[in-house]
Amino acid sequence: MCGIAAFFSSDKRISAKRLKRATNSLHHRGPDSQGTWLSSNQRVGLGHARLSIIDLTSGDQPIANEDERIHITVNGEFYDFERQRRELERRGHLFRTRSDSEIALHLYEEFGAHCVQQLRGEFAFVLWDEANQRLFAARDRFGIKPLHYAVYDDTLYLASEIKALFAAGVPARWDHEYFYQIATGPAMSDRTLFGGVYQVPPGHYLTATPNGMRILRYWEFNFPTANELRADMRDESAFVEEFAAVFEEAVRLRMRADVPVGCYLSGGLDSCAVLGFAARLSSSPIQAFTLTFDQAAYDEGALAREMAVRAGANFRPIPIKQSDIADNFAEAIWHSETLCGNGHGVSKFLLSRAVRDAGYKVVYTGEGSDEIFGGYIHFRIDMLQHNTQGQDPAEVERLVQQLEIANSVSRGMLMPAGKTGSLESVERVLGFVPGCLKVFAAGGQQRQALFDADFKALFAGRDSARLFLDSLDVPAVLKGRDPLNKSLFVWAKSVLPNYILNLLGDRMEMAHSVEGRVPFLDHHVVECVCGAPV
Repeated sequence: MCGIAAFFSSDKRISAKRLKRATNSLHHRGPDSQGTWLSSNQRVGLGHARLSIIDLTSGDQPIANEDERIHITVNGEFYDFERQRRELERRGHLFRTRSDSEIALHLYEEFGAHCVQQLRGEFAFVLWDEANQRLFAARDRFGIKPLHYAVYDDTLYLASEIKALFAAGVPARWDHEYFYQIATGPAMSDRTLFGGVYQVPPGHYLTATPNGMRILRYWEFNFPTANELRADMRDESAFVEEFAAVFEEAVRLRMRADVPVGCYLSGGLDSCAVLGFAARLSSSPIQAFTLTFDQAAYDEGALAREMAVRAGANFRPIPIKQSDIADNFAEAIWHSETLCGNGHGVSKFLLSRAVRDAGYKVVYTGEGSDEIFGGYIHFRIDMLQHNTQGQDPAEVERLVQQLEIANSVSRGMLMPAGKTGSLESVERVLGFVPGCLKVFAAGGQQRQALFDADFKALFAGRDSARLFLDSLDVPAVLKGRDPLNKSLFVWAKSVLPNYILNLLGDRMEMAHSVEGRVPFLDHHVVECVCGAPV
C-alpha cells in the first residue's frame, strides 16, 4: 500500500512544488521512497509515496509503459498478478519491474477502461494516457482503498487522502450539509466532510480529458431475486464446499509478499477464520496481534489466545487502557478525515502502531465478514422479523429479545437506543425499515441535541435516510430481493466504505504504514456469498 496524488489541467501548467508537497503529505502511507512525474507539457503530474512490499528494489513509482506514453501511480495490491503477467508477456508486453502495480498499466494497454474488470484486490490508481489525452483513475469494488478528488482553479486534483488535496492548494472548508447528513443518517460513498472534495465511489472509475470528466460504475453487488433463489438447487454442503474453496484461494493469494505478514486477531469468527486458513497454508507460525482491554465486557483476549494456540500461531497481546484511547483520539481523527463517534478507530490506530513497532508492514484482517454474511445483530433481527415464512410471531419475538439481551453492549452501535423518529419514507422505498437505518435515526436524534439552534434550522425537515436511498439505484439493484439482502446492500453502501474500511481500516492502518489485506472482500468471495440462499 502507498499514497498517491495526481494533477490534471487542460490549459494550465502543473506546479512541481505543489505536486511534491501533496506527495510529501502522504509520507505516513509510504515512508520507503517518493517519486513524482510531470508530462512534457506540464499539464499532468503523478506522485507516489511508497510502502515497499513486493519487489523491494525496483518497484518505485510512477511507472511508465514500454514507449513511455502511459504513466501510472498505484495504491494497493493486485493479486494473481503473476499469472496475468505471464499472459501479457505472451502478448508482447515488456515489464520494467517485478511489482504487482505494473500489471494495471499493461492491462489498460490491452483492455482500456475494461482493465478494471481484470483486477483482483484492493486498489486505487491513476494513470495518464498520452496518446488519447486521457486521465484514468479507478477504485476497488468495495472502497478498501481511498481515492478523493476536487476540481479547483481549472485543475483536477486526486489523492489517497484529503490532506494531500489541501497541501496542493485546494481550499479547506466544511460541507455543513453533508456534516448534517452523516451526523443524522447514513454516509454516502461519493461525499466527504469538506466542500468541493469528493470520493470516487467504490466500484467506479473516473476519466478526464480536455473535454470534461465522467465517473462510471464497473461493478455492483448482485443479489439473487426470489425467483433465482427458488431456482437454486444447491444444498448447504455444496455451498459450503464452494465457499471454502474460493475463500482459501483468497487467503492464499494474499500471502504473497516480500516482507513478513502478520494477522489481526479478535475472538470473532471472522479473524479466527482468516488466521485458521492462513496458518494452514503457511510454512511457519503466523504472528497474531490482539488488543486486550482491562474491562471484561470488551476484552476478547482469552478467546483470541485459544484460537492462536489451536492455529499454531504466536499470540501477541497488545494491552490498552481507556486513557490510551483518550490520549490518541485527536491524532486518529486527523488521519481518518471523517466523523468519529466512538473509540473503535482509535483502538485500531493503537493496534497498528504496535504492529509497526514489531516490524510488520502487512497484516491479514477479518473486515467484511459480518457485512457479507449478515453477522451483526441488526441483520439477524431483520432476518427474524422480515424473512419469516410461517413462523410463530411469539417465537420470533422471543428470539429477538434473546438476541437483544445477549448483545446489550452493542446497543447504540448495532441496535437503536432511543427514539428513531418517522421512517415511513424508507418503508415506502424498501418495503420495511432495516435495523441499521433505525440505528442511524436514533443516533441522529441524540446528536441533534448537540447542534446549535441556527444550525438545526438550516436543515429542518431534512430526511437523511431517504436522501441516502435516493443516491442509490435501488430499483435496479434491489427489486425483487429479500429483506435481508436489502439490509446488506444498505450497509455495504454506507457503513462498509465510510466506517469499517476507513475509520477501522485503511486510515488507522496506514497512519503507521501498515497494509491490511481483507480476504473476505475478495470479489470472488463476495460474489459467491451474495448468491447464497437466504
